[in-house]
Amino acid sequence: MNVSQQNIDKVNAVIKIEIAKADYQEKVDKALRAYRQKANIPGFRKGMVPAGMIKKMFGKSALIEEINKLVSEQLFNYIKENKLNVLGEPLPSADQKEVNFDTQEDFEFLFDIALAPEIEVKLSKKDKIDYYNIKVDDDMVKKQCESLAGRYGTQEEVEVAGEKDMIRGKMVELDENGNVKEGGIVVESTVLSPAYFKNEEEKPKFAGVKVGDKVVFNPSNTCNGLEVELASMLHISKEEAANVKSDFEMEVTGITGFKPAEMGQTLFDEVFGKDTVKTEEEYVAKVREMLAEQLKPESDYKFSIDARAAIEKKVGDIELPEAFLKRWLVATGEKRTAESVEEEYPKMVPDLKWHLIKEQIVKNFDIKVEDADIRAMARKATQVQFAQYGMMNVPADLLDKYAADMLKDKNTARNVADRAVEEKITATIKNTVTLNEKEISAEDFYKMFENK
Repeated sequence: MNVSQQNIDKVNAVIKIEIAKADYQEKVDKALRAYRQKANIPGFRKGMVPAGMIKKMFGKSALIEEINKLVSEQLFNYIKENKLNVLGEPLPSADQKEVNFDTQEDFEFLFDIALAPEIEVKLSKKDKIDYYNIKVDDDMVKKQCESLAGRYGTQEEVEVAGEKDMIRGKMVELDENGNVKEGGIVVESTVLSPAYFKNEEEKPKFAGVKVGDKVVFNPSNTCNGLEVELASMLHISKEEAANVKSDFEMEVTGITGFKPAEMGQTLFDEVFGKDTVKTEEEYVAKVREMLAEQLKPESDYKFSIDARAAIEKKVGDIELPEAFLKRWLVATGEKRTAESVEEEYPKMVPDLKWHLIKEQIVKNFDIKVEDADIRAMARKATQVQFAQYGMMNVPADLLDKYAADMLKDKNTARNVADRAVEEKITATIKNTVTLNEKEISAEDFYKMFENK
């Protein structure tokens, strides 16, 4: 058996696999013996079918199966042993001669392969790339403090309804003249949140109401006639709710208001953990620090975009095996056609080229992602999720548990691993080049992404 490679150009090659009878005959004979042991043919006891009959019945299929195994094994072993960086997967060559398994004893198989182009990526402190530090202004800090106070606030009974308060009361249906409807719907106790009414005309009717006040409003209008919501409000079925369009009178029996948490040690401990901060000044400084940390990934993301553009420009044009890749895309995509690939291919090229550049960066700087890196990334992602809900002092063991659960899903684990690689690549670039640091307001920062 002989396996050889012929380079067509820098990015295209052909692998030739030559197989002689001696390479496969023993394997075929062994397969036929196994067929004979298992064959269940009328007129013969199991395992006693004549070998000649087995060969006649199964010889060709056994030959094809064993040669296919041998070819596949040799092809991928050759690629692995010779450390060929291939794009896509090998494809049968257009120059492949027809194979006749009935008459041939020796075989020759040709496979086209695409070789990843050689890319030179040189980075140093001579390379300058912008890095935008988003300024955390006082208004951002104020809004974040208000948001945290709201998250850790409490509910309490109040006498006068505020904009976001919940109102309890008894409701009775009215007739066309505004009187209590005889035999109408009566709801002994229900709860309303006017802030969530879908109809703006109904909301003001409850503004500033007090316990004991009576309010006339139209429940159907509050939810734009949505039967599910109306049925829940009136404690009736959806079918009944479909026909309710009348006004109701509500006697207010209670109002539950929401009181934001007061600035003090209790709030400090809730947000950042016990005794982490002791004064309002320390708390505000910690909130500012928290916001800066939350904005850092945004800065890194913008840096990754700018770094990609700078590195791509420096690397220059990259030769790709276009014809092969188009063939491979058609061959491996069930719904792809030659026509659709012609349209899709130009959109794929930029990401493919950047992927090849990143591979070279990983190689140049010996970047490795271990299990510990993946676990750390999952933990970080979990921490960010909790932070979005204002939970800043989640216990370490709980973070680890959520992160471990996240990695149980194979697709999620793969995405987390990819993120860990991307983070290491970005960190490597940041540490290698010179950062042209610029302070920028959040408003101006996000404007840079408009229309892009």
